[in-house]
Amino acid sequence: MKRVVSVSLGASSRDHAVEVDILGERFSIERIGTDGDLKRALELLKELDGEADAFGMGGIDLYVRAGGRRYALRQAVALARAPRRTPIVDGGGLKDTLERRVVRYVDAHVLPLRGRRVLMVVAVDRFGMAETLVELGARVTFGDLAFTLGIPVPIRSLEALDRLARILAPIVCQLPIAMLYPTGKKQDENRPRFGRFFQENEVIAGDFHFIRRYMPADLTGKTILTQTVTRRDVEELRRRGARLLITTTPELEGRSFGTNVMEAVLVAAAGKRPEAMTAADYEGLLDRLNFAPRVVWLEREQRPA
Repeated sequence: MKRVVSVSLGASSRDHAVEVDILGERFSIERIGTDGDLKRALELLKELDGEADAFGMGGIDLYVRAGGRRYALRQAVALARAPRRTPIVDGGGLKDTLERRVVRYVDAHVLPLRGRRVLMVVAVDRFGMAETLVELGARVTFGDLAFTLGIPVPIRSLEALDRLARILAPIVCQLPIAMLYPTGKKQDENRPRFGRFFQENEVIAGDFHFIRRYMPADLTGKTILTQTVTRRDVEELRRRGARLLITTTPELEGRSFGTNVMEAVLVAAAGKRPEAMTAADYEGLLDRLNFAPRVVWLEREQRPA
């Protein structure tokens, strides 16, 4: 049996473990949250090094990206260097392949995106999704300044995002991740902010931890395009009136795991080091898996428009 472990800076209350058959092999997949404790995450990575077939790095990205540039987060680099034998991934390779495929699938089979207003809560951590939404003609608002730095200024184009990233990213990436992203118990808290960003858009896309932390009480009619959700998250979205939930990763025993977990599964299945994996490798594995997004109409009487 192959073992995949996601060591996350997120809340331990969201921990989950499953055993599944993937590509003819049995996988043990586990997510371990450290409640924002970077030291504990480093200890776990060192402790499990060599015992797991692949690690996922949860609650933090190794790189953020805008335009043709990528920027390394200081604390993530420390985590990536901790294991010596077991490969570690942050989900970036899968985001740039799977999430592009998912957006195109949604446009073709679920919800035409051309002309629709979309809030991408943060684009620099899911640039493939952001870029594909724009390519397909969606009218996208990027909330990077609001949801990471608390500056309620919408960004209306990828070009503007790139210009801002060139100025801010080299500085921002040196900050503790807890200042930029909901970690630990913050992942279980909802503190509505920037309500007009949600109200003005029909589709809310991006990292669910940002969505969950800042979403308003009323999500009537909204489509949520995201990744990691639990059963509790699905019920909360239903209670707030959301119309449709689309997750980029499949449901495994009641929840969708993060892209870092699923990328670790694919790396373990391929038997390659992450640096040797190409976009074609990921695409081929996704084809073999027949990967399709999870689509949940949150009110049973609703149907696609």
